[in-house]
Amino acid sequence: MKKAILLVIDSFGIGAMDDCEEFNASDCRANTYKHIRETVDFLSIPTLYKLGLGTLVDGQEAPLNAYGSSALAHHGADTYLGHQEIVGSCPKRSNKKLMKDIHGLLATALRDAGYQVDYPWKDRPVLVVNDACVVGDNLESAVGNIINLTADFKKMPFPELKEVGKIVRAHVDTSRVIAFGGPHTSLQHILSTVHEKNPGQWGVDAPKANVYGKGYNVFHMGYGVNIDGQFPMIAARNGLKVYRVGKTADVLHGEGPAYPIVDTDEVLRVLEETYLQESGEAAFLVNVQETDLAGHSQDAQWYAKLLNTTDLWLAKFLPKMKDEDIIIIMADHGNDPTIGHSNHTREYVPILVAGQKVKTATIGRRNSMADVGATLSEFFNLPQTEEGESFYSDIL
Repeated sequence: MKKAILLVIDSFGIGAMDDCEEFNASDCRANTYKHIRETVDFLSIPTLYKLGLGTLVDGQEAPLNAYGSSALAHHGADTYLGHQEIVGSCPKRSNKKLMKDIHGLLATALRDAGYQVDYPWKDRPVLVVNDACVVGDNLESAVGNIINLTADFKKMPFPELKEVGKIVRAHVDTSRVIAFGGPHTSLQHILSTVHEKNPGQWGVDAPKANVYGKGYNVFHMGYGVNIDGQFPMIAARNGLKVYRVGKTADVLHGEGPAYPIVDTDEVLRVLEETYLQESGEAAFLVNVQETDLAGHSQDAQWYAKLLNTTDLWLAKFLPKMKDEDIIIIMADHGNDPTIGHSNHTREYVPILVAGQKVKTATIGRRNSMADVGATLSEFFNLPQTEEGESFYSDIL
């Protein structure tokens, strides 16, 4: 009963992509791994280095396992879109929109669908749906990238909120629409956190809205993303058990066990525990999120500590893997903490593949991270993902 692990070290880029200037000219200096190594004197990741990181970055002798790298096929450098790409999609290029540009269109669409839509303030582009859900700009992302729906689950249960979110998604071409909420807040409290962060950008301050914690649920809807063509949904339709551990529980759609954990030690503990306990065929989709948080915090020291933790865990875990199993270690974009800003950086990402039966091979530089999802589908003899070219025959 073979198993596959996908371990995404969030934001662990290995150098600016060739088209970086089109995205952000300052990113052309980015190299998350090298700059952390140059900045921090205690970085120690010999396992990752020997698995192919040293070959990719420093031209060291090729490892005994399979290795390579990938460009980002989606425009920009986004965790959500990156993960959609990894599991088999190539998200469409989105456009930046603020609620001030589209609130009238959304209000009409929602009313046409039978919902009550109100404006709490005449001078703010913020909607309230069925006296339970606030629709506004996302204040935690780049301006114009995301529209948020924030709900009080006592008034609008999560399944209903998702249906409202789908209507919003169908009428806006921003990179994401996010529907989320919790049972321990109120519409009045959510509205009390609404403010203008940048000129014309009005939305809910999500951390202050009391939606996080027990009972919190979130539904991400990307632009131009067909979740039914992705590996987790293909697996679900074909009876393969898929575990989502860490941020993958939030950003990847699927069925099966989900563990939305942030703490790195806990993410790795749950991965190891579930892997060792699972007796059937299964896939494990895992995200180490704190590295990305360290990048956003521009904290190279914290980032290095997290890399050390992950590398040490890998050194102890890899010998426990069974002969027929594989692990794919990669990133989803960059987040260079030394670059001078706190945003993601458009970088190539490593792809390191290990397992007792994995060949000594290079998979080269892939044009899309969707090749990973395609490879996972072929590994389990499942139908192909919507996008991506499998490198299964190169590694096994």
